[in-house]
Amino acid sequence: MTAEGHIIFAIASAIFAKRAELTPVMASADWWHLVPAALLTCLLPDIDHPKSVLGQRLKWISQPIARAFGHRGFTHSLLAVAVSLWLFQINVPADWFLPADVLQGMTLGYLSHIVADMLTPAGVPLLWPCRWRFRLPLLNSQKGNQLERALCLALVGYALWFPAGMPSFGANGWPEQLFNTLQNGVGRLVNGQNGQ
Repeated sequence: MTAEGHIIFAIASAIFAKRAELTPVMASADWWHLVPAALLTCLLPDIDHPKSVLGQRLKWISQPIARAFGHRGFTHSLLAVAVSLWLFQINVPADWFLPADVLQGMTLGYLSHIVADMLTPAGVPLLWPCRWRFRLPLLNSQKGNQLERALCLALVGYALWFPAGMPSFGANGWPEQLFNTLQNGVGRLVNGQNGQ
């Protein structure tokens, strides 16, 4: 997916996350925190590609990551997703320098990139270091980015249309329960290793 596609997809994701009230923080998030935060990190997974928008500007980071992991390696994996989900659930103090809605927006931007790349034929190696690619190839970059742009703009339109606070979402909906389950599992794993 192109940088333009990732940016539009991140905007759609931020709008949807707030309107669907994916977490209590998202439900009360400030639009001026959430959307810019998602935009800040929506290109970050491609830091592993020296010719990407970020890779060209941060070659001193991009080139070593590309040599170590390759493009769409670790930065596009479930391990990166797990770290992101853990960050999504951190309870930051109210007086912390980075508000909770900014932190969740940054996490959302990162995750939106991985989901968007799953829509391409190349897919993503969610089980990295295993090389299996997970994909739902709706977008083919060989046909230009018109389809990509149209799909991403349609997602923005859907996110704007989406009724706020649908019953399956919100503070007690399935996303919140999923995040809590993942956080508890990671917590048990970490605490189990510390106790040994």
